[in-house]
Amino acid sequence: MQKNGRVLYLTEKDKLEQFFNIPICNTTVILLAEGTSITQAAARMLAQAGVLFGFCGGGGTPLFDGNSIEFITPQSEYRPPEFVQQWLSFWYIDDYRLQAAIQLQKARIRFIEKIWTTDRELSSNGIKLSSEDLGILNDYYVQTQFAKNVNDLLTIEARFTKNLYRIAAHMLLQRDFIRSREGDSTDLANDFLDHGNYLAYGLAATVLWVLGIPHAFALMHGKTRRGALVFDVADLIKDAVVLPWAFICAREGYSDSDFRHQMIMVFNETKVMDFMFDTVQQICMDNKKFE
Repeated sequence: MQKNGRVLYLTEKDKLEQFFNIPICNTTVILLAEGTSITQAAARMLAQAGVLFGFCGGGGTPLFDGNSIEFITPQSEYRPPEFVQQWLSFWYIDDYRLQAAIQLQKARIRFIEKIWTTDRELSSNGIKLSSEDLGILNDYYVQTQFAKNVNDLLTIEARFTKNLYRIAAHMLLQRDFIRSREGDSTDLANDFLDHGNYLAYGLAATVLWVLGIPHAFALMHGKTRRGALVFDVADLIKDAVVLPWAFICAREGYSDSDFRHQMIMVFNETKVMDFMFDTVQQICMDNKKFE
């Protein structure tokens, strides 16, 4: 709700009202879970501050049938135009769009290597890459350069992702792992992967909204898929951060709430949003075709 020029969160328990101030100028995303309501005045203030907000199910996961969280974006167009102009300068040309997709995948693989080899908490929990594992990362890095088109790149990426799940499962779960279809989870590890991925989608949506790049101009996920560029950008961090922590938290028997808190802390510590901002901006700069 809005009160005295501020956005407040109001809770009621045992006839006691508690108000919590939300610092909207320092907030990027607000997820409104089941049972939460919002006033028009509060929505207007959030829009003016450029805060992305939306309705979701418990734990930040979708409310209905595994659909993506529906974000309500502030209707202000006062966002920087240079990034969308640079993006569109190459996007309509297949070869240039492929090169940008390859650059995205290279950034993704280097981030995995960085996090999995330097993060002390991951190391203490069992992430230790062998020379063979590092070879798989480097092979994928090299193979991306020889992709002839986006479909070719997607095939190479699918093989790499399967290998990555195998590596992580053997190190962290000490067993084979089968990734279920989104919304058809069969175990805690799959639950946490779905949950963590949706959190990553929220971060990616925020990055693209702030930069003013529409979600429709995807690199790999298809020109006709809704929000496809969100999935492309989220791929930058999903394997590096969400995958290992989903397995670790499943192994330790975390609750859904504890997993969410863990992921938020890890996102902050690994500066994933900074990395996504830097990568998307670098792709814009490196691939722009017109001044």
